[in-house]
Amino acid sequence: MQTILLIAAALLYLVCALLPAAKARPIAAVTALAWLVHGAGLWMDVVVPGSLRLGFAAMLSSALWISVGAYWIENRNFSLDGLRRMVMPCAAIACALQALFPGALIALEGRSPMFGWHIAIATLAYSTLTIAAFHAVLMALQESRLHTRSEQVTFLSAALDQLPALLTMEKLLFRLIGFGFVLLSLTVLSGIVFSEQLFGQALKWDHKSVFTLLSWILFAALLAGRHFRGWRGKTALSFTLAGFATLLLAYVGSRFVLEVVLHRGFA
Repeated sequence: MQTILLIAAALLYLVCALLPAAKARPIAAVTALAWLVHGAGLWMDVVVPGSLRLGFAAMLSSALWISVGAYWIENRNFSLDGLRRMVMPCAAIACALQALFPGALIALEGRSPMFGWHIAIATLAYSTLTIAAFHAVLMALQESRLHTRSEQVTFLSAALDQLPALLTMEKLLFRLIGFGFVLLSLTVLSGIVFSEQLFGQALKWDHKSVFTLLSWILFAALLAGRHFRGWRGKTALSFTLAGFATLLLAYVGSRFVLEVVLHRGFA
């Protein structure tokens, strides 16, 4: 059943991505329907009685599900049609990947109640910084559009022209990064303090821990630079994308290698 729901959500996301910008109400309705169907499929696939099904596709799908929700909320206050053109195809791909790569079952028996909270907070952090990365890419395209503006109207240029001013986009970006950084800090802190209770072993400095900490350092440096040095523009965008890429390697990248390349279970 969950596979059918995930495929249906992927198709709805693609329909939403292809709708013309003038169809505001149909876009909002299809987005809400796709989000609900995606959420139902995600829940049925991940939450199994007494266990959780975790994997790179489930993590990616969860991140995009929350990102779509964030887009829907933001779009009610600002015209972010360009974000729709980026987020919806990615969400469709994430749904398809989850249907193809279901991940591994992790028994919750004998694990600390903190384990579920740690996974939830990590997913929220990853999701918030994912939508921040989309914002950063949009801002880079928007700035490029301002400097190389042409009369030719394309699918992408029309969406970029409808975005809010760069200053407004920048405020939204740092609001997302600030919230995501708090969640990422809680993820790192819980992983360090409760490592033995969460995972049954003392903190291990593996690739996931290193990449997560490096991502935290990059986002901390960005927020500090913004506060004390007024960083903005290309510097802010570069730090945002670097921090997100590092976080992507920590979670989705490492799980992809273990599950798909090495054919190993959850570790």
